[in-house]
Amino acid sequence: MFKEFKEFALKGNVFDLAIAVVIGGAFGKIVSSLVDDIIMPIIGALTGGINFSYLQFVIQESKGDTPAITLNYGAFIQSAIDFLIITFSIFMFIKLINRLKRKREAHESEPETPKVSDEVLLLQEIRDLLKQKQ
Repeated sequence: MFKEFKEFALKGNVFDLAIAVVIGGAFGKIVSSLVDDIIMPIIGALTGGINFSYLQFVIQESKGDTPAITLNYGAFIQSAIDFLIITFSIFMFIKLINRLKRKREAHESEPETPKVSDEVLLLQEIRDLLKQKQ
């Protein structure tokens, strides 16, 4: 069992996945900052200064030391917008990578046209002249 685990852990796919998780975490922070610091303030300004992250529905008011029970639907809206932006960003990134791959594959699969030597060109001209005389 240890041998199988070692083979699994040392495969290239596992390392690629680990790198993707780290990059994805960093990318998520960048997108969250984009949403929190740039997009949501603009949306808030367009909607009359509403800050979505503080929108909530109070189910039970606070009593003494017991905090209020709230339904934080604003945080949910914020998370949904984060998700949509992250998903769209990843889609655009993968679309760009696929386009670059297709261009490279098309360039690699193009058959190279062999350069015709001067002698071959001369022989082709002679052949064409002989055909015209017949």
